[in-house]
Amino acid sequence: MVTDWKKILLPPHVNAEKALQVLDEGGLRLVMVVDDTLKLLGTLTDGDIRRALLRHVDISKSSVADIMHSTPRTAFVGSSREQIRRQMEMHSLLHIPLIDSEGTLQGLEIYQEPTAQRLRDNWVFLMAGGFGKRLKPLTDHCPKPMLQVGGKPMLQTILEGFIAAGFHRFCISVHYLPETIKNHFGDGSKWDVTIVYVEEDQPLGTGGALGLLPDTGSLPVIMMNGDILTKLDFNALLDFHESQQAELTLCVREYDMQVPFGVVEGNGSTVLGITEKPQHRFFVNAGIYVVTQAAIARTIPARRVDMPDLIKEIIADQRQVSMFPIREYWLDIGRPEDFDTAQQSIHN
Repeated sequence: MVTDWKKILLPPHVNAEKALQVLDEGGLRLVMVVDDTLKLLGTLTDGDIRRALLRHVDISKSSVADIMHSTPRTAFVGSSREQIRRQMEMHSLLHIPLIDSEGTLQGLEIYQEPTAQRLRDNWVFLMAGGFGKRLKPLTDHCPKPMLQVGGKPMLQTILEGFIAAGFHRFCISVHYLPETIKNHFGDGSKWDVTIVYVEEDQPLGTGGALGLLPDTGSLPVIMMNGDILTKLDFNALLDFHESQQAELTLCVREYDMQVPFGVVEGNGSTVLGITEKPQHRFFVNAGIYVVTQAAIARTIPARRVDMPDLIKEIIADQRQVSMFPIREYWLDIGRPEDFDTAQQSIHN
C-alpha cells in the first residue's frame, strides 16, 4: 500500500488547474477526490484531463468534479495482495483506491513503483532535414534543429527528453547541412543510446522520409519534428495510441482565435442575431505522431508526401486516426519570435 496517498487528495470544488498541479507533482499519476469524511467521490488521471481537452473543456474555469471519473474501480481494504493484483491486471489498472464498506477511502494500491523506469524499445524518428528559411540568417550556416536554446542545440534537448522517458533507439532524418548533425550526435554512444541516420537526397515532405526508415520491428514509431520543444509525456502518448488501435495518432494543441468584430447571422436581408467578438477554439497539428508499421508501409518506396496528405489517405481507407491533446509545455520554433520565446522559457 502507498504510504503517502493523502498527498493526492482533493475536494470536488477545487479548480481543475490545482488538480493538474497535484497530478504532476504527486508522482502517483492520480488524484483522488473525496468529501469532508474521506468518502471517495471519484478519481482523476492524465487520461481524464486529455479527454476533457478533447471536449474543449476550459480547465481554468472548471472544477475537479467537472472532469473527474465518478465511478472508479475500487477494492476493499483487507483484500489480499493477490486478489488486488488480479483485479488490476484484469482491468489494466495502474492503481486502485482501497475503501471500506461505507465507501470511505482507506488507502491506495499501485501495480508497480511509480519511480521505476520503463524501458521503451519503440524507435523515435526525429525530422531534422529542413532548411529553416523563416529563421534566416540564423540558419544560413546551421540547421534549425541545431540552433542553441538554453546553451545546447534544440535537437539535443529533444533527444534527452526522450532518453529520460526510457527511449533508447533513435533515427534522425537529415538533408540540409547533414554533417553538422551527424558530427554532434554520432552513433549515440555519448548518451548510451543508438542513433542512426537517413538522408534525403531530395526533400520528401513532412512524411516521405518514413519510407527511408530502416527495419524498426513491429512496434509503433514516434515521429517528431526537430524544431519542437515540449514536456509532453511520451509514455502517456504511446499508452493512449495502443489503447486506440489506430493506424496513426496525431498530437494536437488547442488554438483560440477571436474574431475582432461583431459577427452577424442572417437569412437574406433579415438579421437573426449578432455575436460580439466571438472566440473559436480549434485543434492544430502539433508536429508529433505515432505511426504504425502499416502507416509506414504506405510511404515505401520513399516518395514525397506531407503528413496531412498521408493522414487523409489513411482516413480515406477507413482506418483509424486518433488525436492526442497536448496539455504540457509545447513550442514550435518556426519564426524568429518563437526562437526568442524559447530562450526566455527554456529554464521555466
